[in-house]
Amino acid sequence: MTIRPGAEPPVTLSDPRDLLLGYLDYYRGVIVRKLDGLGEDQARLSPLPSGWTPAELLCHLAAMERRWIRWGFLGEDLPDPWADRGPGDRWTAPGSVAEYTGLLGEGADLTRSVVEKNALDTVAATGGRFGGGEPAPTLGWILFHVLQEYARHAGQLDAVRELIDGATGE
Repeated sequence: MTIRPGAEPPVTLSDPRDLLLGYLDYYRGVIVRKLDGLGEDQARLSPLPSGWTPAELLCHLAAMERRWIRWGFLGEDLPDPWADRGPGDRWTAPGSVAEYTGLLGEGADLTRSVVEKNALDTVAATGGRFGGGEPAPTLGWILFHVLQEYARHAGQLDAVRELIDGATGE
């Protein structure tokens, strides 16, 4: 499992594959750093009216990347592609923060392997998430979607972490 914490990719980088992988690594690292220092009990607190917790957000992100890469792009038949959903279509996180951080790392490794083996214009396989009448997206589209999920939720986690214990910063 590999979470590559660090800075944004260099400003001189222009290869789309390297940019996508670099920013995915960066935002995974942001998520993990935002959870550093929170105990398991704190990670299960929600200061928001919607009620989601940092642990649930982490579970969602691990499941989201798995869903898009394995079930979506690779077309695997996953027994529970919506593993982050509980009753009422609400996020759930029955496992530990460490467990979900590990799953995030496994997802990072798989995504990197898929990107290294496929062109960005490769169309997703049919049989998993895609296979109905609509066209399947390309790997590049999927990666941009996964990246925007990480970036959006990293921003949400910034505010939630500040509300839980006052911690701020990237």
